[in-house]
Amino acid sequence: MPTIALRFAKLLAGHFSNFAQSQRDPVNFAHINIYFCPLPWEVFQGPGFYSEQSYGHDPWRPYRQGVHRLISTEKVQIVENFGFDQPIRLAGAGFTPKLLKLIHLERLKQRCGCAMHFHETTPGCYRGMVEPGNKCLVPRDGRPTYLVSEVLLDHENWISRDQGFDPDTNTLQWGSEHGPLRFERVASFENEITAEWTHLNNYKGDDPEQIG
Repeated sequence: MPTIALRFAKLLAGHFSNFAQSQRDPVNFAHINIYFCPLPWEVFQGPGFYSEQSYGHDPWRPYRQGVHRLISTEKVQIVENFGFDQPIRLAGAGFTPKLLKLIHLERLKQRCGCAMHFHETTPGCYRGMVEPGNKCLVPRDGRPTYLVSEVLLDHENWISRDQGFDPDTNTLQWGSEHGPLRFERVASFENEITAEWTHLNNYKGDDPEQIG
């Protein structure tokens, strides 16, 4: 696996919490946990992750779940986004690794337009944004909105902000009115990213269109 991709994968793997932010401003920020867990290599025959976001008071009912394939190029780390049927079966997999064995490629459906593209801005610090095109559609109040998401990631922090916009008017429809969510790393899962896990057959340089 290319060195930059290995470094990014280890950075992404972890448990993050905004507990400190929620304590400072409990009126505007709920306590949330984010998990990015390395998947068994067999799922994608290459690097992949399971992600889960849940409120601190209700960890077994995550409000967001995803499966992700990591595609590496020399210029960008692409985190593809997949949904799956019966997500309730995977609830809690962020802290119950045995549940990850329930994930199988044939039951995944790619969320087109929703990949995150991460660029290293300074050594060990990445900025991620939804792929260009405004095609990551998220229903809200019965109407589609397109997602604009930004993440700043380093060894200690995960800072993110999600917003939804009307596809016709480009006006803001939802999103935090009080600034980004600020998570701190609670635990790292980088030890799970072994030489076997990082066996990557789809690295093709810097052209994402050639990867597959």
